[in-house]
Amino acid sequence: MAQTRNLRDSSTRIEQLLEELRATTDPATSAKVEDLVHLLVDVYGAGLRRIMETAFAEPNGAELLGRLAADELVASLLVLHDLHPHDTEARVLQALDKVSPYLGSHAGGVELLGIDDSGIVHLRLQGSCQGCPSSSVTVKLAIERAIEEAAPEITGIEVEGVTPPRTGTVISLDSLRRNGDAGTNGNGSAHAAAGAWITVDGLVGLAPGTLIATDVAGAAVVVCSSGGDLYAYGNRCPSCGFVWQEGSLDGKMLVCAGCGERYDVRQAGRSVRGQSLHLDPLPLLAEDGTVRIAVPG
Repeated sequence: MAQTRNLRDSSTRIEQLLEELRATTDPATSAKVEDLVHLLVDVYGAGLRRIMETAFAEPNGAELLGRLAADELVASLLVLHDLHPHDTEARVLQALDKVSPYLGSHAGGVELLGIDDSGIVHLRLQGSCQGCPSSSVTVKLAIERAIEEAAPEITGIEVEGVTPPRTGTVISLDSLRRNGDAGTNGNGSAHAAAGAWITVDGLVGLAPGTLIATDVAGAAVVVCSSGGDLYAYGNRCPSCGFVWQEGSLDGKMLVCAGCGERYDVRQAGRSVRGQSLHLDPLPLLAEDGTVRIAVPG
């Protein structure tokens, strides 16, 4: 992951340096520098193509190419040079599979409707994700980022079933790419500003029926363990403003001690009495022995 982010950072830095050269040098010199960059990219691309052709000619070449394409750093280089063995649609579907555990944990999903000739990906949210008050957060912090990493050649994403957030501001993908993953101080409280994926300690192996109140990049969050899955929500009852402390769940229900309202943590935090009351779900991904949570800026 770190190498992939470094590659993106390097690409961004190259673009910044080229812009500075265009502004500070004469056009002829600037054109030569850009030509030099393109020539270097072409040389490395030609070498990578030769490597891929040689690997494919081996007895287990197709399997080897599949393993290479599964590496994020290698995959990003293959996409850059139009050498990836999987087409855009296949990579978009792989990206959606990657975020399906998060969507499924909130009784929702996402359907790929297609990719049009202009390179725009068309999606539809399903289940509890459709019309969820935090569906735009889900799209920005989970779905869009996964697709952009897998298929950077796409020109845009249009999603049916997205509801504008009630509060807060959803950060942009550019901001996500600048921030990357944030570290923690070892107690689950992250140093980074809100808007990045934050690794939160102390959540792996959380016993079923347990809830933990924590701070993620300055945001009050309650994490619930139910049915073998983890769920993260903004720590505030939308009915009375009550804030939960660490404790236990009533089955799959998060019960407000202030007003008695009951929220189904496995149905995207919907109130069991009124659909107008809804906790604010936060994207949570548990993978590779870590738990990451993203909050809107």
